[in-house]
Amino acid sequence: MAAGNVNPFNLSDSEDEADQRAEDGVHIEKSPNVGTQGPSSNNPFSPQADAEPPALLVSSTRTSPSVEGISVSVAAAAMTVALAETRVSVDVIAAQLIRDHYILTALEFHTELLESGRELPRLRDYFSNPGNFERQTGTPPACKEQGLGPGGPLNRAGSISTLDSLDFARYSDDGNRESDERVAVLEFELRKAKETIQALRTNLTQAAESDTQERNKNYSSHPETQEPIRPLEKRALNFLVNEYLLKNEYKLSAITFSDENDDQDFELWDDVGLNIPKPPDLLQIYRNCGSALPSPRNTVDVAVGVESGELTGNYITQKSDLLQQQQTEVVEELEYQISLLNEEKQSLADHIKKLQSEIQSLRRTVSPPPPDQGSQPTPPSSSTPPQPPLDNGQYLDIRGASEPDKPPTESTPPTQTISNPTHTSSQSHAKLKSRGTVVFDQPNRKLSPAFQQALLSFCKMSADSRLGAEVSRIADNEESVMLMLGRCLPHIVPNVLLAKREELIPLILCTACLHPEPKERDQLLHILFNLIKRPDDEQRQMILTGCVAFARHVGPTRVEAELLPQCWEQINHKYPERRLLVAEACGALAPYLPKEIRSSLVLSMLQQMLAEDKADMVREAVVKSLAIIMGYIDDPDKYSQGFELMLLSLGDPSERVVSAIHQVFIPAFAAWTTELGNLQTTLIPSLLARIEKLLKGEHGLDEHKLHMFLSALQSLIPPLFSVVIQNAPFTHRVNLQGDIPPIEVTRFPRPASPLQDIATIVGSRETLSALLILYDYQLEHEGTTGWDSLLWVVNQLLPQLIDIVGRINVASTTCVHEFSRFFWRLCRTFGKIFTNTKVKPQFQEILRLSEENVDALTGNGILTKATVPIYATGVLTCYNQDEDRKLLVGFLEDVMTTLSLSHAPLDSLKASFVELGANPVYHELLLTVLWYGVVHTSALVRCTAARMFELILRGMSEALIDRRVAPALITLCSGPEFSVRISTIPAFGTIMETVTQKELLERVKMQLASFLEDPQYQDQHSLHMEIIRTFGRVGPNAEPRFRDEFVLPHLHKLALGNNVQATESKRIDIATQLFEAYSALSCCFISEELMVNHFLPGLRCLRTDMEQLSPEHEVILSSMIKEGEIKVENRGIGQAEGSVSIAASLVGEDAKTKFLSKMGQLTTSGAMLANVFQRKK
Repeated sequence: MAAGNVNPFNLSDSEDEADQRAEDGVHIEKSPNVGTQGPSSNNPFSPQADAEPPALLVSSTRTSPSVEGISVSVAAAAMTVALAETRVSVDVIAAQLIRDHYILTALEFHTELLESGRELPRLRDYFSNPGNFERQTGTPPACKEQGLGPGGPLNRAGSISTLDSLDFARYSDDGNRESDERVAVLEFELRKAKETIQALRTNLTQAAESDTQERNKNYSSHPETQEPIRPLEKRALNFLVNEYLLKNEYKLSAITFSDENDDQDFELWDDVGLNIPKPPDLLQIYRNCGSALPSPRNTVDVAVGVESGELTGNYITQKSDLLQQQQTEVVEELEYQISLLNEEKQSLADHIKKLQSEIQSLRRTVSPPPPDQGSQPTPPSSSTPPQPPLDNGQYLDIRGASEPDKPPTESTPPTQTISNPTHTSSQSHAKLKSRGTVVFDQPNRKLSPAFQQALLSFCKMSADSRLGAEVSRIADNEESVMLMLGRCLPHIVPNVLLAKREELIPLILCTACLHPEPKERDQLLHILFNLIKRPDDEQRQMILTGCVAFARHVGPTRVEAELLPQCWEQINHKYPERRLLVAEACGALAPYLPKEIRSSLVLSMLQQMLAEDKADMVREAVVKSLAIIMGYIDDPDKYSQGFELMLLSLGDPSERVVSAIHQVFIPAFAAWTTELGNLQTTLIPSLLARIEKLLKGEHGLDEHKLHMFLSALQSLIPPLFSVVIQNAPFTHRVNLQGDIPPIEVTRFPRPASPLQDIATIVGSRETLSALLILYDYQLEHEGTTGWDSLLWVVNQLLPQLIDIVGRINVASTTCVHEFSRFFWRLCRTFGKIFTNTKVKPQFQEILRLSEENVDALTGNGILTKATVPIYATGVLTCYNQDEDRKLLVGFLEDVMTTLSLSHAPLDSLKASFVELGANPVYHELLLTVLWYGVVHTSALVRCTAARMFELILRGMSEALIDRRVAPALITLCSGPEFSVRISTIPAFGTIMETVTQKELLERVKMQLASFLEDPQYQDQHSLHMEIIRTFGRVGPNAEPRFRDEFVLPHLHKLALGNNVQATESKRIDIATQLFEAYSALSCCFISEELMVNHFLPGLRCLRTDMEQLSPEHEVILSSMIKEGEIKVENRGIGQAEGSVSIAASLVGEDAKTKFLSKMGQLTTSGAMLANVFQRKK
């Protein structure tokens, strides 16, 4: 295997596996007799003859054609004649055959000797040694031991008896001839094996039959004697039991039973034994055994004439009891069936009575036709069975798809089901139209018609109004009812309370479905969408349910023509709830629309709403509806439009919209791209290309867009893993039968939605579990050869991602965190084996932490890039076992040492500590790393460790700080190097800011006091700078007592000492830091005593320095001093109330404006100016 073709991250194990299989083959061949027992070796068909099969059946490239052409039998005969005539020993013949490489002849000779019971050690040793048949340079080992001349090596044949698994053609120089030889060898073996099997089965059957006869004799003479089950009986019973399990659908039990009896073939009865008739199945045997026994009279010998009374009394009693018990069971079963039939009969009788009563009521409501119409008399009811009332079929079925239609009851004739609504409707129409004029009884009065009409006018009836006309005209068929509803509903809806209008939805929908006039249907649907001015969630769901029911009933054409225009009209409605209804309706109706409309008009409507609508909830609903469209779209040309919609949604300012895009749209879009085959070829590469374009931007990195693209990639990890396992070489081996172990709860990261759950993507948790087992086995044992989807991840995706990581700004905590989370999810999803064998080696190859890189980072500037923190926090923290934690600790220690000794920037190490320190789980681990630096021999490493303490103290428990951090810092302060001592000051300051334990605070305070008061630090300019900087950072948030008793007095001393500083550069440095510190402390409450004794005197000393060095600072200091003095005076006369900070108590708006404007003009105070108005936390 050429070294140039080796991929260091995709090593195929095919050659190693071949070597392993070769070793396994050698092991098997050397132990041929294991587990073999049988008759003596003088039986030509005994298993002992085959217990030690020929180890290898091979051919030599040097065998002469004449020898190859000789048949096996002729060759054997020739050898026998030669042996008889010359009386040459068989060992000499064997040696000559091996020396001349007549290997096939020697093998046949060896087989003949084995069958005759005269095994030759020379041939046995030669054929049992696999080394004689490997293609090598030199003489076979057997020839060397026996002093034979050199000969060409032989190929190993894939033989059944040799258990050889090597590929025969791999080492072949003459493939055609050796293939023929191999076929001849295998045919010979097959023939011999069949003969042996046939002989063994014949012997076994004969032995079993003789044993059965003998056993029958013994059993007949001694019925109480029960011998153990014989092999033939066991095999026969096993066959019958397996047959019973399969016939009765006990498939799992049958599989288990078959596995436990793997030495028997349940497909063939002849495997039980030859010349043995197959008995009936178990059920037949049971029925024959359990049937009613014949009368004892019929079982006796007729010639003898034995009467039943002459038989043994017990025997007759037992038989009669058994008969009585069986007959009792039969009677009970028949009685139970009779009771069931009686219940059914009663139920049918009740149903008949009910139907008859309904018929009578219908007859009473419809008057009979007049006798002069010549109608035929009604036949008697006895000749015509009563007909139950039929549904007219005009009611809509608006149940969901999950509610199946109920089947008709048994009492309903098949012709009376509701499967033919047209026939039923025509019957009801005919019944209504065939009725005659209704006749009323006329009173026997002689009133004039005018008087009668005038009399009736006193009844308050009015038909002049619209409603009166509708009331006075009763509909006489279904069509008239629909017309009436169409006329009345527009007048009913406005008069119904808004809170109850959803009760009208079924009525509106049914009318809109069945009304014959398109204009009226349009008006009704318009009423539906405008039914409620601002529908809430429940009301919208009800309207959407009705729309879906309407769509199911009328079909895609009417949905397009009648429902979609209503959505389009309200796309710009002033109420967001109505626009939300439109957005949700587009998604709900997507499955019922024509595919052309779904991928054009509806998609365009949603795209317009996504781009133009200002309501977050509307855009969120639009994104979800777009996801449904992506689940039904089948036009590949719309892929680019879907991709643009995804990018547009990712850039939405609303968190609700972005959450919907990750939870719903991206999984649906990824499923479609997977079907198109574009996930690995187009979608993911497009996002990576946009990230790389951002990194190359001239105006700096847009972190928002980077987060947008990277989050999309993160949401594509589950679909990517699903593609990998569903297109793996092992998919055809997935077996869902039997017990499948459940998936570990922590195997995958928690999905953001069910659509990102890999079990949902692949179909079920059982399928995923079976795939994961094969996935881990493939990675660990069989490699990735031929696994294109995984090779793309290893060889293309990972290198490109690592390259991108090396180009991002390590100082950007947001970018580091985002990429860290991405790699963490990627590694957790693809599993531990993948992480250890594919991901970690690629990072380690780039980082190259070795001894040569300690002194200088030549050619390895990657250690200062974001690769270090992302590898540490995104890859090494995926799994939390002991070996994983040790690897993380060792990596951080090596990075700290390398960067320190090479004087490289520590940004990458700081980013790692900040990211890990945010999780309390890693505090102990980080302290272990830092302790390694504390006790390191190099002052540079100790200095780095001291600075790292500051980054992890926030959020750390006080007990851990007291037990491990404080002792480590004091140990560093006891060292001889001033640089190490100075490096501990920020960490001490952070302790003062975050800890409340008094004893610990006193220890830190004593250490800081030693820095300020010890004469050896008097001229340490860098130490004074670090202390002032630390005081300004932690002073506003530190304990008030520490600030009042320690910080302010020492700042006063430092300001006073700076007035006499001779070196101007040092003086300006100290003055600038003092200005930053006083600006930060000015927002704190300061008592009058401290104001007079320390704060104002310190400001005055600082103003003295600034008058000479920085006049712009001097103006602000003068303002601060003046306001402080006013504050003191006000407190003295009792005008000031409460504790008000100096910055907040400036008198007059002019003074405030002046102060703030001057502060804004400063350019040297930089970051600290932001803390001026920071309140105490």
